[in-house]
Amino acid sequence: MTARARSTRLVPGRRPTLVVKVTDGRGRAISPSFGLGRWLETHAPARARGIVTVALVGDAAMRGLNHRFLGKDYATDVLSFPAGPSGDDEPRLALPPRRGRTSSSVGSPKPAPASLAALGDLAIATGVARRQAREHGHTLSTELRVLALHGLLHLLGYDHEADRGRMRQVEERLRRQAGLPSGLIARAPDRPRR
Repeated sequence: MTARARSTRLVPGRRPTLVVKVTDGRGRAISPSFGLGRWLETHAPARARGIVTVALVGDAAMRGLNHRFLGKDYATDVLSFPAGPSGDDEPRLALPPRRGRTSSSVGSPKPAPASLAALGDLAIATGVARRQAREHGHTLSTELRVLALHGLLHLLGYDHEADRGRMRQVEERLRRQAGLPSGLIARAPDRPRR
């Protein structure tokens, strides 16, 4: 059985794991050319359980999200939108859903186990990610992984502004284990809150 199959299969007596769906922000599945979903499922912390939708959006869409939710008028690299308290599939991203369906419920190339609740959504600005990849001398694929890992930690409740370095420690450990060149917090310690 492959690692991917293990990540989505429910085993009796074992808690379900993480399922990552990568979309274009309108709920349409993106070809697994970067392998971002599978990578995040494999390298996420063990306590990451549920369904995460990663929307790869343009800078203009990200600027709108950042303005709407944080009151900041610029395109940031990654934003995290935790699921509601019940883990329901209510839309958290203000991107237009496809034919009335939420971004969390469409476009998955693999079925999610019915017992998994939504963990939340991530929005990643592809233009910002490309610029940051060039600036740090690595590929776009690597930058998307750095951003997705950082955003996932926020979905899990970490807050590098208030947790006395705990998120940074976890991000650094996971980064080293995954072979990423740098973590987002380490690159910019005074990074604005996401």
